[in-house]
Amino acid sequence: MNELMGARELSGRPVVTLGGEAVAQVRDTVFDGPAGRITGFTLSGRGLLAGPLCKSLPWTAVHALGRHAVMIRDPEVLADRSAVVERREASHGRVLGAWVLTDAGTEIGVVLDVVVEGGASGRVVGFRINARDALVSGSRKRRRKVFVPRGETLAVSGRALVVPSDAVHFVADDLAAFAARLEAFLARGGAAPDGVEKGPAQ
Repeated sequence: MNELMGARELSGRPVVTLGGEAVAQVRDTVFDGPAGRITGFTLSGRGLLAGPLCKSLPWTAVHALGRHAVMIRDPEVLADRSAVVERREASHGRVLGAWVLTDAGTEIGVVLDVVVEGGASGRVVGFRINARDALVSGSRKRRRKVFVPRGETLAVSGRALVVPSDAVHFVADDLAAFAARLEAFLARGGAAPDGVEKGPAQ
């Protein structure tokens, strides 16, 4: 599995061509919640005083998503801003700020950030949530912000996402630990996001 990163980390990340030219920077990340994927980025110009650009970057035009930059082939792949923004309106609900429920109906928290897989997949593999007491107990009560696997999102209804009940057994307090917990979740037979190969059930 590629490196995991929080979507909020992507804001301000430079958009760079394969030739090394920095052409923009990420302003906002646009998601398709039901599909569990990034659909693209709105952009701003480079520098502290640069404003929004009329161009956007559809995910299909991303060459790679790396730790320090979003790579594209050349500036010609940038599209009209509406190519990405209109998809947000058709994404059947917000992701950030949405309630997260298990398929047994337990409220486990509210989405603070989306965990995406680096590389070229754009897959959403989990969420950072502000957890409710049903999810964190005992000594963890002071650590209210945790990561939980997405699995295969079963439903997106208004402001609610539904995840498998067994996902709550694979939460982690930080992104590094979450990568290992996610691997364990998939290996036990947790539903994999589209295109992520599951390991054998334990």
